[in-house]
Amino acid sequence: MPWWSWIVIWIALVALSLLFFGVLGFRLFRQATTTLTELGEAADRFSTLPAPAGTGTVSVAGSTAAGAGDPGSADESRRPAPGDAIFASPARMRHDYHASKLARQNARRLRRIQRKKDRGQPQALRDIETR
Repeated sequence: MPWWSWIVIWIALVALSLLFFGVLGFRLFRQATTTLTELGEAADRFSTLPAPAGTGTVSVAGSTAAGAGDPGSADESRRPAPGDAIFASPARMRHDYHASKLARQNARRLRRIQRKKDRGQPQALRDIETR
């Protein structure tokens, strides 16, 4: 094999290596631009804060027409929107948690009292004291 064939082989190897790295760089550039575009869209989407729960997003006429006799409709108008806990203070979230926990316990107690009353069973002392 002549001496110049080694030069041709090395030139071909270097050219193929440069082509390979060029293709990899181009693919990496396209993936990076796609990622940055999606990141920009996500930033635009999540840059707006949700409206606070008590700003009156529910109309008065709609709330009275929808649930005039329903006691649960008043609770739903005060209920925070999903995702508000991220922006609320921990003290407020702790208060809301404990208030809803007490409301659920009271609702269970009232259902238990009514159920025992309907069945004619004796009431527990703790249920009699809460009336």
